[in-house]
Amino acid sequence: MNIENSREYYGQVLGGSSDLKTDACVTSERPPQAVITALSNVHEEVKSRYYGCGLIAPQAVEGARILDLGSGSGQDAYILAQLVGEHGQVVGVDTTPEQLAVANSHHEWHAERFGYAKPNTLFIEGDIEKLDQLDLEPGSFDVIVSNCVINLVANKAKVFADAYRLLKNGGEMYFSDVYSDRRVPAELLQDPVLHGECLSGALYWGDFTKLAKQAGFDDPRLVKDRPLGIGDPAVQAKLEGINFFSATYRLFKLEGLEPECEDYGQAVVYKGSVEGEERVFTLDKHHMIERGKVFPVCGNSWKMLADTRFAEHFEFIGDFSTHYGVFEGCGGGLPFDAVAEGGEAAPASCC
Repeated sequence: MNIENSREYYGQVLGGSSDLKTDACVTSERPPQAVITALSNVHEEVKSRYYGCGLIAPQAVEGARILDLGSGSGQDAYILAQLVGEHGQVVGVDTTPEQLAVANSHHEWHAERFGYAKPNTLFIEGDIEKLDQLDLEPGSFDVIVSNCVINLVANKAKVFADAYRLLKNGGEMYFSDVYSDRRVPAELLQDPVLHGECLSGALYWGDFTKLAKQAGFDDPRLVKDRPLGIGDPAVQAKLEGINFFSATYRLFKLEGLEPECEDYGQAVVYKGSVEGEERVFTLDKHHMIERGKVFPVCGNSWKMLADTRFAEHFEFIGDFSTHYGVFEGCGGGLPFDAVAEGGEAAPASCC
């Protein structure tokens, strides 16, 4: 399945979000209030051509420079343009001309709506498998986001490697995509509907963690996930026995992250100063840090807070002078919430 098929499916086959056959490319979670407010300022035409499987709203991004891979009609980009503020910037890359035309036609409308002197968004036509061929400076982005797009490309390893190269030290890739609990048969990649619905190109989660680490992201962190529903009987029959999940991960570009969560007797205290997360800060699915409480962390989590844009929001206790072994409570296995009988999500083991 090549990029031309994706262009055709998203540019011509789908007329809008309502034409999707599954909920893989639909966001079902309730956004934070800041995102709800920002979404109300996005043009209706942009919203009508939105296809995304997660909520791409990384915390504490005011003034940041963000790259949106597979920006589509621009909904995520225009939301983020408000979160970064007038002095931040959001650059979108997409390969579908019809989607880019929608995004580009509303630059000035959004700048006026946001009360900005000029637009802080830029949309570029390009293949996210070939980011090295675009005029993007290495180490120039604070955050890279993507929403249900990486599954559509063949060379996923190249996307992760290029993202690592484009990030600043201490930056992160924060993205949602579709994953499977086993490898999808290769022949299904040629099915245009399964591919366009973000299913046949989904990574087996174990292969994803391998690719992320090979690119330099040594400790992928799962932020949230949900099992996906497939309502179309024909689609369901082709994928029998495979479970799919929408998941949001964050990948930090940090030196010195270790393969295991190592215990150095460290802890952090959250100041409650991140907008929208004043009471509890969510680093990932297993690190929800309550304001004012001493919260023990492993060495990797320490670095993810101390050596990134989050440092000003925490107090830090301890150092790396004494090693106490592997941090208790970490383990392996499927990271997502499994699908129990009746279709309800059953809690996954701690990882």
